[in-house]
Amino acid sequence: MMLVRFAVVFLILCGLNLRAEEFARYNQVKQYDKHFSKYSKRSFGPAFDWRYFKAQAVAESGLRTDARSRVGAVGLMQIMPTTYREIVKRNRHIRGSGKEPKWSIAAGIDYNRSIWLLFKEKRPFQDRLDFMFGAYNAGKGNIFQAQRRAKKRGLDPNRWRTMESTLPSVTGGHSKETIGYVDKIKKVKRVLN
Repeated sequence: MMLVRFAVVFLILCGLNLRAEEFARYNQVKQYDKHFSKYSKRSFGPAFDWRYFKAQAVAESGLRTDARSRVGAVGLMQIMPTTYREIVKRNRHIRGSGKEPKWSIAAGIDYNRSIWLLFKEKRPFQDRLDFMFGAYNAGKGNIFQAQRRAKKRGLDPNRWRTMESTLPSVTGGHSKETIGYVDKIKKVKRVLN
């Protein structure tokens, strides 16, 4: 049985392109789990699996609190300071600057919720998740533009798979980053326990 578990974990890691020590670290970093759980319940309800947002934080920052992107996004959830201020205005229960893990998680999940509500059209749950994470990464406007392009081409604008073909022409080649980002969240989520 132990050998089977090892083989399964090994195969998953190979598919993720993660080193074993990275996998172990993401599963061992549990100090933020209570925040992922609390703010997921607050924004998405108790049945929603908070590990999606932990996987997103892995994709965003590698769970590093000191992460800062080349464009200025900060914290575990890599939120731009202007976006963070907008979130705080809308939600008085969120404080801080966005660099603190608790508040970065709260703001990131709240921002995800606002995006989630934009993609209410009938589509499978996983597609809705993919649209939410894709818009978090590429920007809502780029996703809406890719949907319009898909519709013009006679493709289903409510399926993420369609975005894989229409997003490149909208984002000027940055779509590989967004597609890879969404894929990474799904892969990391599968190995989080």
